Amino acid sequence: MIIYENLTIQWLGHAGFVFTNSKNQRICIDPFRVKEASYEPVDILISTHEHADHCSIDDMNKFISPDTEVIGINLAKDKLEKLTCKNIHYVKPGEKVKIKDIDFDIVSAYNINKFRPSGEPFHPKEDDKIGVVANLDGVKVYHTGDSDLIPEMSDIHADVALLPVSGTYVMTVSEAIEATKVLQPKLVIPMHFGSIVGSKEMADEFKQKTSVRTEIPTLE
Repeated sequence: MIIYENLTIQWLGHAGFVFTNSKNQRICIDPFRVKEASYEPVDILISTHEHADHCSIDDMNKFISPDTEVIGINLAKDKLEKLTCKNIHYVKPGEKVKIKDIDFDIVSAYNINKFRPSGEPFHPKEDDKIGVVANLDGVKVYHTGDSDLIPEMSDIHADVALLPVSGTYVMTVSEAIEATKVLQPKLVIPMHFGSIVGSKEMADEFKQKTSVRTEIPTLE
């Protein structure tokens, strides 16, 4: 667990997190290969895009209840419609959503220098995949989704930034360090490692090289 002011941040592995605020509201984002034996339902569940490691129905079902509100994108609609939840909010970058008195800014997430052999980005801008800035008890938490260091980050204000460091499909360590200079968060939590691509050593390298307070998440 990582504590920042009145906010508790639990890493689920890879790019998955659960945030719990002072009202005991729970927000889960991008759960994937979650290994805990028991789960509590969340108030809001977010899927940043349709890829299997960010839109795993099996893992999302571990946190869903009939009262859970879901945020996702149109490209994931076929998957998200399988969930038994209260409502699904389909969003695009640039939109704002308020759910259960929590404000979410929906922001862009895409690649500018990570390409498939065909030359197509792994995460094309035109797909409208998302990152999210959640305002939790006055603390703004930014989850980038699967993104490179993109120009839109200069307009994002966040106290806590969850930044990928594994490269290949997302920012490398050096790119994540540059992102901290743009975002200027008070706390950074490296993510997108330990499953599929990336290692803890990358998170360690990030912490060693950045001047921003960094907490490396664990599953304990």
